[in-house]
Amino acid sequence: MADIFVTGGTGFLGRHLVPLLCRAGYSLRVLTRTPERHPWLRDLPRVEVVTGDLLNADLVTQAVQGCRLVIHAAGLFSMWHEAGDFDATNVIGTEHILQAARAANVERVIYVSTIAVIGTPMEGRVIDEQHPVSPADPYQASKWQAEQVVFRSIQQGLPAVIVRPGAFYGPMGDYAFNRLFFTDPMRGIIMQMDSGKYTIFPVYIGDVAEGIRLALEKGRLGEMYNICGECLTHRAAFDIVCKEANLHWPRLNIPGVIGIGFAQVLTWLGHLTHREPFYPMGLRSYVFNDWPVSIEKAKRELNFEPTSFEAGVKKTIAWYKAGKSDTLPELTCEE
Repeated sequence: MADIFVTGGTGFLGRHLVPLLCRAGYSLRVLTRTPERHPWLRDLPRVEVVTGDLLNADLVTQAVQGCRLVIHAAGLFSMWHEAGDFDATNVIGTEHILQAARAANVERVIYVSTIAVIGTPMEGRVIDEQHPVSPADPYQASKWQAEQVVFRSIQQGLPAVIVRPGAFYGPMGDYAFNRLFFTDPMRGIIMQMDSGKYTIFPVYIGDVAEGIRLALEKGRLGEMYNICGECLTHRAAFDIVCKEANLHWPRLNIPGVIGIGFAQVLTWLGHLTHREPFYPMGLRSYVFNDWPVSIEKAKRELNFEPTSFEAGVKKTIAWYKAGKSDTLPELTCEE
């Protein structure tokens, strides 16, 4: 028996979420395809590991049995459209989890989506939970479809809550936001499109885990919550990262039309080589739009309080300088 069935427990988010839930006193059942690659799970109390895949509906149904709660945090994310079948993992996998949750008569399901489903934010409008959705790439479209699967299940009586986090950053990550704002600058590559004027929507990874816990314990059934940090311009984010990491590299201020053309060429070459380009066109939605996200609902109903970007940057840079350690104190759980 376990309190919570968790998917995505061994990814970037899961590496923070599982220890946090453990410290909160929950017993967990974690689904993973490759348990041998995650020996750290054995060091956590009250954690049971199930080997399996989201696409195996029978296995998922069996694994959820006996759990009171479900957190579905697994998903395929990439800015490269050839990364895999987004619909299979993000849509069909979600359908399997919800079917299993209904069969087990669980008390609550938390589905982890993304603010990125908005795709193309409306100019001059704050991105709250009612902002119109217009996915701009296959990943965003698959997460939006998965949300619709969850909403249909809610209408049929499933007790579920949706959380939409912003762009993850923090220790244990080395892709997307981490790569663009930490890894690249620390090796001398800082590229500001249109002088870094666009607004980004970062969220410290530990805050995402905490937001999920709060939604699990306080979220209103059938509701959705944005989980995000401080929204700031690319230029301001680079200022903070460079200051905290003591970086003095020159910045390349690239006009947007040149940046998009460069990404188009690299993406074309990527299709030929079947390897993700350094700057794929999948970045366009994230880089060339303003993302002013509102978290007032999460603050009001969940008591969610985000880590400041400066504080999150300090923790992230400390992790890089420690050699990308996988033994951080916040990633352990004492009995």
